[in-house]
Amino acid sequence: MKSITIKGSERESVGKVATKALRNAGLVPCVLYGGNQAVHFSAEVMAFKNLVYTPNAHTVVIDLGNGKSFNAILQDIQVHPVSDKILHIDFFQLFDDKEITMEVPVQIVGTSKGVLAGGVLRLNTRKLKVKALPANLPDFVEADITPLEMGNKLYVTKLVSDKYKLMHPDNTVVCQVRISRAAMKAAQEAAKAAKAPAKGKKK
Repeated sequence: MKSITIKGSERESVGKVATKALRNAGLVPCVLYGGNQAVHFSAEVMAFKNLVYTPNAHTVVIDLGNGKSFNAILQDIQVHPVSDKILHIDFFQLFDDKEITMEVPVQIVGTSKGVLAGGVLRLNTRKLKVKALPANLPDFVEADITPLEMGNKLYVTKLVSDKYKLMHPDNTVVCQVRISRAAMKAAQEAAKAAKAPAKGKKK
């Protein structure tokens, strides 16, 4: 999985006054969990642009200077309900020998037979939870829709991998090819035509 480096500074004061001062200075207060003790730090708002405002999944290298750096993933983010300004971010530390669970996007590949026949592709699940060692975390889960006929569904069981585990029930639908209104209308008209008596044929 691709990684983003965030340069920050450790903070000693974690009270409301200190936190407000950080935000007024254009900094985001953050906490890193998962290690022996929580690490409190702050970083500039723009440092999180490629991490927060993207549909892609990334791991993070938190660089606090003086040789202190941590591998982590974004765990939780708090934003202002009106301005959408980032108020606080929680990270979870990664260790090479410990599995981690995180959401990654689904990437559709292939051309569905059902879509070519007039069906409509519907993506039911845009992100999937995967569990893996940090080195095996994928940038995305690939979903091949080529075999899908009209009316077919692609279940999560078709996306298995030996590098990671998908944390979803077997009946989870990733995507499906639905019958379009035009295709449905054409099928209905074809059925009516088949039932209608041929012209000139006596009863």
